[in-house]
Amino acid sequence: MYSGITVGTVTLIGNKHKNRGTPCEDYSFAGEANGVTAVVVSDGAGSKQYTHARFGSEAACRSIFDLLTGHFDSLYAENREQAVRSLIIARLHIAFADIMKEMELSSLEQLSCTLMFCAVKDRRMIVGHLGDGLVAKISSSGAVPLTMPQNEKDGTTFFVTAGHAPDYLRLLKTTVDDCHAVALMTDGVQDSVYDETSGLVKPVVAKLCETFAKGREAGEKAIEETIAKFIVGGSNNSDDASLGVMYFEGTAAPDTGKLPDSARSFPAAEETFRDVQKAMVDDVKKAHSIIAGLAEKSKEEDISEETTAVEEPSAKEEAEAAAEEVKAPETPAPEEKETVTLQPKRCGGLIAALVACGIEFVIIVVLLILLFK
Repeated sequence: MYSGITVGTVTLIGNKHKNRGTPCEDYSFAGEANGVTAVVVSDGAGSKQYTHARFGSEAACRSIFDLLTGHFDSLYAENREQAVRSLIIARLHIAFADIMKEMELSSLEQLSCTLMFCAVKDRRMIVGHLGDGLVAKISSSGAVPLTMPQNEKDGTTFFVTAGHAPDYLRLLKTTVDDCHAVALMTDGVQDSVYDETSGLVKPVVAKLCETFAKGREAGEKAIEETIAKFIVGGSNNSDDASLGVMYFEGTAAPDTGKLPDSARSFPAAEETFRDVQKAMVDDVKKAHSIIAGLAEKSKEEDISEETTAVEEPSAKEEAEAAAEEVKAPETPAPEEKETVTLQPKRCGGLIAALVACGIEFVIIVVLLILLFK
């Protein structure tokens, strides 16, 4: 487990922009707040229609830093990653809307930029990436890409302002175990230290991260000098260059002298993802038809069972009805009898009347006989 975290970022204008007299469009930001350490890097789009991209990249870095440090626990715990991606893009649009209002811009596209971030709290880590650039992980065993550049075949990339941006935002939630450093870089640095054909992160990335072992100031100075001399200064047409580092103190560094500086290229893909989609179209349609048909059949059966249950008595109801049929008929309530006043002279007629009324009066008859005997 690390003993502390040191972060830092460097952004330098490229010679391409210097020679044209245009401003730097990259931006980077790093710091700590609310127990969360975060590094955010962004590359403003360079084409003519992206007139205010430099403002977009700055707003992206600062707004996402605030989001990550202010709501890390909620973002990390949420299982619906699509919801998290959509929320991140929505937060960017909130920041961009303020800029558009202030600068009276007519299109969100004018603020187009890429986005990379890494945020850590205790052992938990969130990494995000949309567009080109590279996020690399340095461990005791070497340097590997966490997220690779996101480019089309014609070299174009994706921006946070696109309508489908949430679909292209890659999100990784993991832990910092076996992590010595994380490096985030725009394509101005990536092109010099990463081989996209083989996925190889060159040893120089690990060396640059190791300069932060002496603190933020020393680390930022070292990478600024390196980028200025070998990357920006290496070409008259160099792009803006940004590098952000998150260094975990007290963790094992790799032996950079033993890290590979070349690798075999990935084999060329014989099919595209679109080819795979097209090949599955008929099977998907058939599967949907089966699923829909079975669902409809099940629904009809449920309705039929409900109707039968209403029309036909249940077994319990039938048993109760049968029991009612065999039950003995109820004894009719006795008719109300007229009260008779007994007189001695009429005793004989009275006895005959009582006998006729029923056997239940036998006892009374006997008593009367004894009485008038």
